[in-house]
Amino acid sequence: MALKKFAFKVLNTDNNARRGLIETHRGNINTPAFMPVGTQATVKACTIDDIKKTGSEIILGNTYHLMIRPGVERIQNAGGLHKFMNCDLPILTDSGGFQVMSLSKLNKIDKEKGAIFNSHVDGKKFFLSPEESIRIQLGLNSDIVMIMDECPKNTNDYELIKKSMNLSLYWAKRSKDAFGENSHKALFGIIQGGLFKDLRLESLKRLLEINFDGYAVGGLAVGESQKEMFSVLDHLKDKLPEDKPHYLMGVGTPSDILGAVKRGIDMFDCVMPTRSGRTGLAFTWNGRINIKNKKYQNDNTPLDEKCNNLNLNKYSKNYLNHLFNTNEILGSMILTLNNINFYQELMTEIRKNIDKGTFHDFHDKYINKL
Repeated sequence: MALKKFAFKVLNTDNNARRGLIETHRGNINTPAFMPVGTQATVKACTIDDIKKTGSEIILGNTYHLMIRPGVERIQNAGGLHKFMNCDLPILTDSGGFQVMSLSKLNKIDKEKGAIFNSHVDGKKFFLSPEESIRIQLGLNSDIVMIMDECPKNTNDYELIKKSMNLSLYWAKRSKDAFGENSHKALFGIIQGGLFKDLRLESLKRLLEINFDGYAVGGLAVGESQKEMFSVLDHLKDKLPEDKPHYLMGVGTPSDILGAVKRGIDMFDCVMPTRSGRTGLAFTWNGRINIKNKKYQNDNTPLDEKCNNLNLNKYSKNYLNHLFNTNEILGSMILTLNNINFYQELMTEIRKNIDKGTFHDFHDKYINKL
């Protein structure tokens, strides 16, 4: 029996904000969607069952980290990434390009060979070409596969960004050829070009000629301001294909997400809710809370009285303050789950307001509060 084909449709719009549905053979994904990050085959401090209870419908895995530890062959022998980590949700894997830039102890980019780098763990040399990146992601049995790209550091050097963009476009075509025919999976292209609007439009134009199942905006959330990020999205929003998902990689804060949805973005991922949860920062509808703050030592109210999911409002700020100040792991677990749950509540409210035609008011109410 043939597996269900990957598909996307827009169900509603409110100006540029879009309410859509991604269909995969593992289940549907309502958009705009936030993907919790499961870097090393785990969403840190959470079980998959709890992730699902937050309303998460897709998670992200990391090609770079998984190829280093435990290795694609070990995961393949376990039946693929879903079985390995006991996850029946769709999984998107990134190509590894960003981590090559940001983590490796030594890296060299070769147009033909790809990225040649030393592991940040033990210094072992790896080669990651477009073809190898796709091979690894298909070996992991990812549902949404990302092309291999180069993600340069934030810079105003036009020629450097242009050279990097052209390399990513060359690798995009090679990634598409290596992906082949996998109609039940999706392959997303990645738009590069830094903060230069002409390069962003050229990158998009040439990716459209190759034809991908979705289009990601990469090379943002690397040190630019929110205003600069929104400016790039403003320039792209009317040029992105209406019938394909739009994915903003590595973003971001709740206000980043609100502003990006306003500019036509459908998919997000970020380590912020999990990383913040492990360091004592909670996201709530009343704003952010640093639970380590002394003022919470006698505050017996819950983090967020509006939250009725997973019994999270049974834990007082007083108790959570105690857990963090005594380095108890339960504190990290509760705050991480709280934050992922908040992000999913935010996405649900975004979708509801797009459906009702009230997203503009919702955006304005929360853009500076969250």
